[in-house]
Order: sequence, then structure tokens, then C-alpha cells
Amino acid sequence: MNLEEYFARTGYRGSLEKQDLETLTDIFQHHIRAVPFENLSIHCGEKITLELEHVYNKIVQRKRGGWCMENNQLLGWVLKRLGYDASFLGAYVFNPHQNAYATIMTHLLVKVVLDGKAYIVDGGFGVSYQMWQPMELVSGKDQPQAPGVFRFTEKNAIWYLEKMRRKQYIPNQNFSNSDLLEKKECRKVYMFSLEPRTVEDFRFQCTYLQTSPSSLFTKKSICTLQTTDGFRALIGWTLTETTYNYKENMDLVEFVTLEDEEVEKTLKEKFNITLDRKLVPINVKGFYTI
Repeated sequence: MNLEEYFARTGYRGSLEKQDLETLTDIFQHHIRAVPFENLSIHCGEKITLELEHVYNKIVQRKRGGWCMENNQLLGWVLKRLGYDASFLGAYVFNPHQNAYATIMTHLLVKVVLDGKAYIVDGGFGVSYQMWQPMELVSGKDQPQAPGVFRFTEKNAIWYLEKMRRKQYIPNQNFSNSDLLEKKECRKVYMFSLEPRTVEDFRFQCTYLQTSPSSLFTKKSICTLQTTDGFRALIGWTLTETTYNYKENMDLVEFVTLEDEEVEKTLKEKFNITLDRKLVPINVKGFYTI
């Protein structure tokens, strides 16, 4: 495991000496535009494990992606190796279909302290809720980014992340009522405390999320990747490509339904992913929005 190989994977060629916000942002953006948020292992007969060497091999050497426990663990390792004050936190993800936060802490994220200020660096959420810049950990402040306006609020030592999106233009009206589309303009994302966590705190969750029939990740095969102007997502057989701010205060959301034989080719062409085993796509309605 070495940093040079990781940066060759993400295409980052900037400074490895500076520990400032600009450099952190650059490293972070290269990661989210090169490494997909994906759970395809679950749907092609592979087991997801949290050993760092396995995560490194999967993402860096095999050029795959991963979910938050993989992406953010690797990102945290990189930042620590570069000398950043980085630590892990744990979050409870909001489920819009139940209108409630999860009761299990399933989301791992990274906190970085720079010049006395704390930032959240989360490279493991995907779709339109993926932040593009480190977010300053300050309550009640709108933090506009290309995906939309993010905001933290704090109450009784619990922090809440929410995101305000733009209007959406969907050329293919057959998808205008798709359950994948987020209907609300303001969406709760997750809540967390500042209690430091370790990867060990996520062992049970890692097993549960890839085996439980009630888990979102067993109900949908997901692969998403941020681009320079939006993101693309393959959920089951549905390919979505979103362009942020296509028109003033409006995002362009394009849908297409793939045939079985197109899935593998699309993963390679759109996400640079080649699987070792046969993928069995799945997309149970509900549970996930873009």
C-alpha cells in the first residue's frame, strides 16, 4: 500500500506537502470523480470486508469502488499518511420513505481539523447527496456547492446534515414520476455526534447491510460516480446522468433503461469498472432517491 499508487488511481498530481483547505479539496474531488460509490460486490457473489489492505486492493489495484466504510476508510488513511488531523465519525442515515433516521449507525465519515477549524470530508454517499467540498462543521450556515446548498445544524450535541436541491428537468417524461427521483427540495441526509469512531464500530453493520433482506443494499444494485458537472448512477437497470445547473436553478436529469447485455458494457464505459464475477442487477422500488 502506497500513496503514489493511490494517487495514480485518482489522477491527483498536486502537492503532497501542503496541509491546507485547497489541497484537501483537490485530493477529495479527485477521489469522488475516480472512485465510484457502489455495492456491486453484494450482487455478484463477493463479500465486502473492512480490512484496510482488502479495501486498498479493491479500490486502488482492482479499480473498483465501494460504500462509505470502504471509501472513507481509504480516504482517511490517505489523509493521515499525508499528515492531516483526520478521524472517523459515525452517522445515522435519514430514510425518506419512513420519514425517520436509521436506528443503526451505518455511515462512516471523516472529520479533518485544519487551522483550528473542523471539516467533514465524506466521500462515501453518492448521487446528489455527495458533497463536493469539505464542509466546515458550523451550525446553521448555508454552504453552497455545485450539487446544491448543504447545511449543518446542531442540537444537544447532535449534528444534522441537510441539502437543498434545484428544480429538475427530466426530458424523458416516462421517468417524471420515478421513485428514484427526490420529490422534496430540502432533504435530510444524516445525523451524527462528534464521538470518535473506529472501523471496528462498523463490523456488525458491514455484515448486516450486505445480508439483511431489509437492507437497502440488498434491494438495489448501485453504482454512482461524480463527474465534473454532475453525477451518473446505475441503479438496477436504470442509468441516470445528471448535469448540475443545466439552466438557471435547474438540473438536467436523463434516464435510460438498459437491457441485461448492456449493463456490463455501461459499467466499463461510464464508471470504469470491470467485475470479476457476473452481476445480477436488482432494483426493488422505493428506498433510494437521487
